Amino acid sequence: MSKDAVVLLSGGLDSTTVAAMALAEGYTLHALSFQYGQRHQAELTACRRVATALGIKDHRIAQIDLRLFGGSALTADIAVPKDREPVQDIPITYVPGRNTIFLSYALAFAEVTGSEAIFIGVNSVDYSGYPDCRPEYIAAFQKVADLATRHTVTGHPLQIKAPIQYMNKGEIIKTGLALGVDYSMTITCYDADGEGRACGRCDSCKLRLAGFAANGIKDPAPYR
Repeated sequence: MSKDAVVLLSGGLDSTTVAAMALAEGYTLHALSFQYGQRHQAELTACRRVATALGIKDHRIAQIDLRLFGGSALTADIAVPKDREPVQDIPITYVPGRNTIFLSYALAFAEVTGSEAIFIGVNSVDYSGYPDCRPEYIAAFQKVADLATRHTVTGHPLQIKAPIQYMNKGEIIKTGLALGVDYSMTITCYDADGEGRACGRCDSCKLRLAGFAANGIKDPAPYR
């Protein structure tokens, strides 16, 4: 029998790997992406490309506008930090409430599709400083999922799955390559240009490049 799951798909390296992992586990995927007022549209192009390449037929893009609140370099006129050493504080690229909002939408989508899992590509090893990527946060949202829907309270458990939670970037890439993921179609950059080329200098690009270097290969994605 088919088992259904929702996957949060950004078009980035992490969420694409997680989608490939879910497919390998035999799930029929319902992909959910967001146009949330992010500073570039390249990730929406990438998520469509990834969904098509992976054969995900049910792909929805929800439109919300977090520019209403701002407070992040991804949703406001604030410069994306470049060429800096890793820091342990919460960076200006953190988008307030984003994962909570995304997971809440995914919870609704999962209930309607009869899904038994929600896959999310959060990671806490290459720690970005984002509070909504921590294992404690995922565990807390699992409690919300257990209580919040008709689906769950009538005896149909819904599991929040974060399968790359404890992997470093090199391990994530190695896993995806073993599953046949073509990383040239993904984009991770916080500040990509209009053609979808990565900057190579923001925190996200530096983590990604280090992950490919750890595997002894060049990142196939385009850089400007």
